[in-house]
Amino acid sequence: MAQKQGSTGRMRAALAGTLMAAPLAMPAPTAAHPHIWVDAGLEVYFDDQGRLAALRITWVYDEFFSMLMLSDLELDSGFSGELTPEDHEALQGFDMNWIEGYHGDVFVTLDGEALDLTGPLEWTSELIDDQLVSTHLRALEERVTLDGAELRIEVYDPTYYTSYRIVGTPTVQGRADCRVRIFEPDWDAADAQLQAALDEMLGDGMDEFEIEADFPAVGRLFADEARITCAGSS
Repeated sequence: MAQKQGSTGRMRAALAGTLMAAPLAMPAPTAAHPHIWVDAGLEVYFDDQGRLAALRITWVYDEFFSMLMLSDLELDSGFSGELTPEDHEALQGFDMNWIEGYHGDVFVTLDGEALDLTGPLEWTSELIDDQLVSTHLRALEERVTLDGAELRIEVYDPTYYTSYRIVGTPTVQGRADCRVRIFEPDWDAADAQLQAALDEMLGDGMDEFEIEADFPAVGRLFADEARITCAGSS
């Protein structure tokens, strides 16, 4: 995994809840993975004791998916690219109806130990330049102090149905002594492992429809990763 220099435009994204489950029921060629692209933004919040408290996550969906979702929700019927106040109200939380067990496609570890997050809080939804943009807050179930330990935030859909990339450098609120770096995957290695997994499934006699229904959990191979370290106790 190589450190990313600067920001990259298009990011791989995770689709939430039932919105993710529904398209998976539709067969499609295996080569079509991923199906949805989302730019992901991260804000990291520390409390007044210097403990990690919460993350605010932004998802910017690709234009094609945004168009399909607006149609499905029967919003922006005039295709003006602008929402009426009623449409805007109806849009709120469109991707926050998470099914039980859904993890929000955000994985947080501190020196390799997984940290538990709450479900989505304080969400917002907008339509900006023909793209759906949503934000939500995920609080730490138990606040932790970094004190030199490395915090890692990975954003990915394990099924690789949705493709994420972290846009820009995550912002840090509440501390001024933290270093943030973004690392991108080894694309050639990830592609090779995905192809090997697909070849194995084809070798077992599975057709493309069966593979689509049971696509290998390769999303992490393609994940961007934010690594954050802070100097010490604040």
